Amino acid sequence: METKKHIVLVHGASHGAWCWYKLVPLLKLAGHQVTTVDLGASGINPKQIDDITSISDYLQPLMDFMSSLPQDEKVILVGHSFGGIGISLAMENFPEKVLAAVFVAAYMPNCSVPLITLQQEFFKWTPMDSLMDCTFTFGRGPENPPTSGSFGPIYLEKRVYQNCQPEEIELAKMLVRPCGTFFIDLAKECPITEAKYGSINRIFVVCHDDGVMKEGFQRWVIENSPPKEVIVINKADHMVMLSKPQELCQCLHEIVQKY
Repeated sequence: METKKHIVLVHGASHGAWCWYKLVPLLKLAGHQVTTVDLGASGINPKQIDDITSISDYLQPLMDFMSSLPQDEKVILVGHSFGGIGISLAMENFPEKVLAAVFVAAYMPNCSVPLITLQQEFFKWTPMDSLMDCTFTFGRGPENPPTSGSFGPIYLEKRVYQNCQPEEIELAKMLVRPCGTFFIDLAKECPITEAKYGSINRIFVVCHDDGVMKEGFQRWVIENSPPKEVIVINKADHMVMLSKPQELCQCLHEIVQKY
């Protein structure tokens, strides 16, 4: 017998709860409760990028939501792209409230190394000239790593949304916001543990045609931190929730029935 589950969707860098707008009604139609979260200075969250001084500030809305859940309620966390860091820290802080975690072309940490290892590997697969018209802000001076970044419209169209509809690309150009890089926070000792984060079943969804998180990088993430299960969605670009919402819904529906 299929059981209704509570699915929590966590967006990636520069995006917001709005990017799940196609997926949410499909999951609800499949019988699930769905919550979307706007992280700090993202979507319609009122904070501005200058208000976000740490990754804790950025993730506070997710942590507040997790804290508000009744002690006996468990959720399925779904993190997209950089949202994988967010759900990993939520898993570590609230392991008793997480049934399983789904990483959709996302950063999926290994407990034994700092989180910045994921960023470093990402940039090995991402030459600077491939970032096209993306821009960076150097809040600590040009001699230090950038403190925030913004997707450019050409990059959005050619790398992030290449399999999406024109109206979705235009929507993204209107709604994406700058996002912190959090290099200093990510370089600290790894904050997740095998006892908490490692105790939760993880499922990785590979987006086969991803122009941001290249398939080779996704495979490296899987090898570096092996999940319980790997699922591939063919011809899915980075914004699979928009370009392949039915496929992602079916994937999540099948996953949540197992846990």
